[in-house]
Amino acid sequence: MVTKRGAPGELELVRAFVNTLDAESGEDELARPAALREWLARRGLLEGTWETTAEDVAQAVAVREALRALLLANNGAVVDSAAAATLDEAAGRALLSLRFLPDGSACQEPAAGGVEGALGRVLAIVAAAMAEGTWSRLKACRSEACRWAFYDHARNHSRTWCDMAVCGNRVKARTYRKRRRAGP
Repeated sequence: MVTKRGAPGELELVRAFVNTLDAESGEDELARPAALREWLARRGLLEGTWETTAEDVAQAVAVREALRALLLANNGAVVDSAAAATLDEAAGRALLSLRFLPDGSACQEPAAGGVEGALGRVLAIVAAAMAEGTWSRLKACRSEACRWAFYDHARNHSRTWCDMAVCGNRVKARTYRKRRRAGP
């Protein structure tokens, strides 16, 4: 699914990372080590000649799916404690630490390099979005066939589906047909 508007600032990177898997088509942009390296490098998360491995792919996919679980929680699902544990482990491997910048502001940055550091950068963006209050608007579509990450731009934070015309319509049509079959 393609949303019309992305997330603000660096949170768009998190949205794009979660959307590297298209659940409807099964296409996974991170399925191979070379694909993972290219995706991270194109976004400035992996510099130099880092080699990526099948283990790196497994780690990136685990982080992606744990983030998706948190985005589903932002859309009303129960928080998955296993997802939180996965992200906590990834943050530990990335050696995230608090840094103070010359302008006096603070940020989290990974001390690790390679894929672990790249994933740490994604997690640092998540932590910053949580602190800023924008995290709760990044959600995963409630449609089980979709689960696409989208940013809820609605004034009252009420969006449920990535696209009302597609996923929302499918769910509403399915519900309507089910009620009709059940009868009065």
